[in-house]
Amino acid sequence: MVGKGAKAMLSLSSKSGVVPTTLVSSPQLMASIPQPRMVLCPVRPPRRTRTSNEATGATRSSAFMFPYFIMLTFCGIPLFFMELSFGQFASQGCLGVWRISPMFKGVGYGMMVVSTYIGIYYNVVICIAFYYFFSSMTPVLPWAYCSNPWNTPDCAGVLDASNITNGSRPPPLPGNLSHALNHTLQRTSPSEEYWRLYVLKLSDDIGNFGEVRLPLLGCLGVSWVVVFLCLIRGVKSSGKVVYFTATFPYVVLTILFIRGVTLEGAFTGIMYYLTPQWDKILEAKVWGDAASQIFYSLGCAWGGLITMASYNKFHNNCYRDSVVISITNCATSVYAGFVIFSILGFMASHLGVDVSRVADHGPGLAFVAYPEALTLLPISPLWSLLFFFMLILLGLGTQFCLLETLVTAIVDEVGNEWILQKKTYVTLGVAVAGFLLGIPLTSQAGIYWLLLMDNYAASFSLVVISCIMCVSIMYIYGHHNYFQDIQMMLGFPPPLFFQICWRFVSPAIIFFILIFTVIQYQPITYNHYQYPGWAVAIGFLMALSSVICIPLYALYQLCRTDGDTLLQRLKNATKPSRDWGPALLEHRTGRYARTIPPSPEDGLEVQPLHPDKAQIPTVGSNGSSRLQDSRI
Repeated sequence: MVGKGAKAMLSLSSKSGVVPTTLVSSPQLMASIPQPRMVLCPVRPPRRTRTSNEATGATRSSAFMFPYFIMLTFCGIPLFFMELSFGQFASQGCLGVWRISPMFKGVGYGMMVVSTYIGIYYNVVICIAFYYFFSSMTPVLPWAYCSNPWNTPDCAGVLDASNITNGSRPPPLPGNLSHALNHTLQRTSPSEEYWRLYVLKLSDDIGNFGEVRLPLLGCLGVSWVVVFLCLIRGVKSSGKVVYFTATFPYVVLTILFIRGVTLEGAFTGIMYYLTPQWDKILEAKVWGDAASQIFYSLGCAWGGLITMASYNKFHNNCYRDSVVISITNCATSVYAGFVIFSILGFMASHLGVDVSRVADHGPGLAFVAYPEALTLLPISPLWSLLFFFMLILLGLGTQFCLLETLVTAIVDEVGNEWILQKKTYVTLGVAVAGFLLGIPLTSQAGIYWLLLMDNYAASFSLVVISCIMCVSIMYIYGHHNYFQDIQMMLGFPPPLFFQICWRFVSPAIIFFILIFTVIQYQPITYNHYQYPGWAVAIGFLMALSSVICIPLYALYQLCRTDGDTLLQRLKNATKPSRDWGPALLEHRTGRYARTIPPSPEDGLEVQPLHPDKAQIPTVGSNGSSRLQDSRI
């Protein structure tokens, strides 16, 4: 099914529209991408001609659901299962697992770089949600009317009283009717002006940082403190927290759904969400957006799946987990679409306009359009509190996974007794570093940098990393060896469908989508602002910084590997290290039973297993629950 508004949910960047991703905890959760300015008028406005940018975004969003489900079936679920089984078999993080083929350890470093970028800017999105949550603790929402000091004469709210209370009535119509019409169409909503002129105090250029927004900086500190406290004892503490963060958003969604479908115009919004437009299916950009969203929503290539699975019991049925979690993730996204479009349909009915006029995307949806719609509901501060509290919980679930990925990789890589006992200090150090690096994103130009990082630092690099990981395991390590590993761990080999997808279908789809994405590349914009060339260049450097880790580490490994010829070095660098296999001796059976400890000549060190992973029966359930929270 292809829904007209299928991409309209809280997403950080599905590059040309909006993807329903509530309860997915992806980095595309609630902030943004290029979008035309939303026009909201207190009276029925004349219909206007859609700009090419708007029309393109609307039609692409119309043809999204079908590619989304195809990508979920042939890429999302197979790669999800591969990463779960990979981490669970070795009980290692995104670096330690590459004992399977040491030359490709750069893939793990690439995952760490991607998780670092996402962790920096994603907590800024959470801090904005915190800011809106605190701002909702008032009798009247501050973005409901145009009577505030930051509002401009162009402000026109959806509430009739706004035009009376703000004293900023539209000036007399000029004699030229076209000028009068243009003036009417340029009016903005109070929620947009609150977002742009008060919360962000948006500067005019990405290079003009202006001042640091102290309220956002304080909320950023709150976000990092909450994340650190929840991870202070690793999976032992976060595993308990996520029982709440994973389930309560469903309660909020259900409350909003029941309220939404009882409103006038809700059916119109839902029909807009579900109405198909099959003629747009052949657009390559739509398929690229679907693939990108699958990687974001399921967390493929972040390193988080491998890290969380490393805490599972060795014989845990990760095949069942991967199928159930992926399908639940997708179903929740669809359910969230009903919640959002029932409210937007009510808002469109109230304004007397088409749903497409209020179905914004990116930050325009999470922090402008949807908050504006909430002002129309009775007891609007209550609904606003629930909505932003839900966003905070969703964001924290993902942030737990990102931070734990980095901390586990560092601890596993160093691997000595001191760092195992001082893991809390490592967590604190990573949190402090993330806070300091996020400070520029709270400046007046911060939203420009946030969107730059979102569009480049964690976009096509995820696709490249996943493709190389799939090829290295299936063709370098060998698919027969990997299938035997899974059979030893689960008691049965992976189903034939997954074997075919891992070997042929998934890498091919990823490769072609990567090619089409490069061919149809469009420079980043934000509203009407065009990013300068130097900023785009920085974006490409961020994108390459994760991918370049793969060839650089491969060259490094070749140089330090023994061998008389290049071919011999290549063979030695790609074959599994001597300590590859299950972490615990009781699980090293079959062809791993005779595995001997690596010698110093191999350049490999015997690393003690992390205490949390050694106590698998105690921590396994927490690790599993946390894994599910980071995906659902």
